[in-house]
Amino acid sequence: VQLQASGGGLVQAGGSLRLSCVVPGRPFGSWRMAWFRQGSGKEREFVAAIRRKNGWLTHYADPVKGRFAISGDNAGQVVNLQMNKLKPEDTAVYYCAADPKETVGLSDLSRSYDYWGQGTQVTVSS
Repeated sequence: VQLQASGGGLVQAGGSLRLSCVVPGRPFGSWRMAWFRQGSGKEREFVAAIRRKNGWLTHYADPVKGRFAISGDNAGQVVNLQMNKLKPEDTAVYYCAADPKETVGLSDLSRSYDYWGQGTQVTVSS
């Protein structure tokens, strides 16, 4: 399954962007959904994760807490990442990921996720 990510772009420091991720052809249901990012010359790192299980469960990496918000629509078809107060160090290719396995809780490990999107570039200028 190839996830469809969109919404990247160029923004000045302090600005905002909204990324979206769609699982084509089906709702994501109770799948674990997440965003990762990879800056130039850096390893891929966790950004945020979400899951709908008796309500919405979310988890954030420390560098983005209080600035980014992950959410899912009621139809369970789109996961959004609202990014506010962007910093130059947020510059990276952002990847959407999905884990369809029956698991507990959320994960910040890329190996937990089976499906990935193509990546969308976010560039924050100083």
